[in-house]
Amino acid sequence: MTKLFNDPARFTEDMLVGFLDANSTYVAGVPGGVVRASETPPGKVAVVIGGGSGHYPAFCGTVGPGFADGAVVGNIFTSPSAEEAASVARAAHGDAGVLLTTGNYAGDVMNFGLAVTQLRDEGIDAHYFAVTDDIASAPPGEEAKRRGIAGDFTVFKCASAAAEDGLDITGVVRVAEAANAATRTLGVAFDGCTLPGADSPLFTVPDKQMGVGLGIHGEPGVRDEPMPSAADLAVTLVDGVLADEPTTETRRIAVILNGLGRTKYEELFVVWGTASRLLRERGYEVVDPEVGELVTSLDMAGCSLTVMWLDDELEKYWTAPADTPAYRKGVAAVSDSGRRRTDAAADAAAPERDVAELADDDGRDGGRFVVKAFDAIAGMLAGAEEELGRIDAVAGDGDHGRGMVKGSSAARVAAAAAAKAGAGQGSVLGAAGREWAAKAGGTSGVLWGALLNAVGARLGDTGRPDSKTVAAAMRDGYDSLIALGGASPGDKTMLDAMLPFVEELERRVSTGESWKASWREAAQVATDAARATADMRPKVGRARPLAERSVGTPDAGATSLAMIAHTVADCLGRDTQEVTK
Repeated sequence: MTKLFNDPARFTEDMLVGFLDANSTYVAGVPGGVVRASETPPGKVAVVIGGGSGHYPAFCGTVGPGFADGAVVGNIFTSPSAEEAASVARAAHGDAGVLLTTGNYAGDVMNFGLAVTQLRDEGIDAHYFAVTDDIASAPPGEEAKRRGIAGDFTVFKCASAAAEDGLDITGVVRVAEAANAATRTLGVAFDGCTLPGADSPLFTVPDKQMGVGLGIHGEPGVRDEPMPSAADLAVTLVDGVLADEPTTETRRIAVILNGLGRTKYEELFVVWGTASRLLRERGYEVVDPEVGELVTSLDMAGCSLTVMWLDDELEKYWTAPADTPAYRKGVAAVSDSGRRRTDAAADAAAPERDVAELADDDGRDGGRFVVKAFDAIAGMLAGAEEELGRIDAVAGDGDHGRGMVKGSSAARVAAAAAAKAGAGQGSVLGAAGREWAAKAGGTSGVLWGALLNAVGARLGDTGRPDSKTVAAAMRDGYDSLIALGGASPGDKTMLDAMLPFVEELERRVSTGESWKASWREAAQVATDAARATADMRPKVGRARPLAERSVGTPDAGATSLAMIAHTVADCLGRDTQEVTK
């Protein structure tokens, strides 16, 4: 259990204060994470790694010469926002492009992908790559669906060393792709991890059992097996990883036996004694093995075995020196040749937007109504946090309630500030969306950010949107989720409540009914649809490997969307001011 914290909601922020102070010779803080204390030298590609926190020394602990140029640091087990990813990449970038890379999780893929688009719009040659090493999360032939777990480390290390070696952005991306294609990982858990402030773990493992195929965000294994001896565990891990060997003739491998946070180094060495012998007996030559904690999961008890099959180039980069706060490799530490940063926060600053003069009086009235709605939404979600987390924990990591509370609370503040500055409904919604995504992070954060931005763009800042415009705005919101998330109705996501809501709203508005009256009926349809997701099996996201466990429980994202739709309907019923035609 995580016992040392101040405010659990600020655990990551408080951790970063101490980390930055203790490692000021290596790193500097910027909005969204950390970058090297020295500027990226001319001609060097910047490599920015990241994801949710809770995995130390991944990811911020490996920023330094020979490894990453920056790390984006999200909340515990939660994807950083697109704004945070762009901020760190902007600060890390020199003049030769930047590679952003994470594990293959929906929130990370969406947020970092959006960050790349934003950076390219600013003239930065940005690229993104997701690591897919977890063999338990998808079968051979479906490697693109696999999660990134401890294999993140081998891919990040090789890509970073390639950038240090002077390869251009195309070459660095190519090395990342090659390292990922050559990397396989299998993990096991003996006990779950506990979020700061929580009084119980995200999952438990039955007595005298272990969970095989865990995720590093608190996801349980895909199956339980009897707890083995250390030697038998080594056999399970080695057999499992080698059974998924990529097509290659090399017999040289890089290997990581990774502890997940609570398994002692001495225990790992006992397992490694057998694992290394098995690998050598099977004809492999192990190159620079790593035994220890490299990609953890808070206080999870367990370990994982990662193997990367080496060609000459990958071996060169795997064995290259590195000097970071938590990871050092090579006889002599490599020096950082860049100039010392003078203002890292300024390097990360995004171009400012001025929307104060875009609204008229009707638009400002609409903006004030949006603020009322967000006040009600944030209050409702605060009361529903525990239940939403319980639903999400059945087959996920249990953070949906907390993420929705953080996102809606930040959106409420941003909406109020925008309205106070005289913004219209479109800009108020856009400001709320950006802050929701930034503070909530994760999949739900980026999706709600995209939804609110799309709705705001359609409504605009002037005039009173009529019913057809409101319906069209909600359709735009739905379309933005489809374009961004890669999911479809029937996959057991928030789309399964959103689409029925939009269709009912459109149907009623098309008959001449006002959007206010239509909204309440559509909210009820969304609620019924959210309940019906209990019978579905998830086809995307973290819950997919645990699909059977999810049956009987509604989707948390669909549930929260329906709750928000009802809350807005209640606001419409209480509001005495006419804000629409």
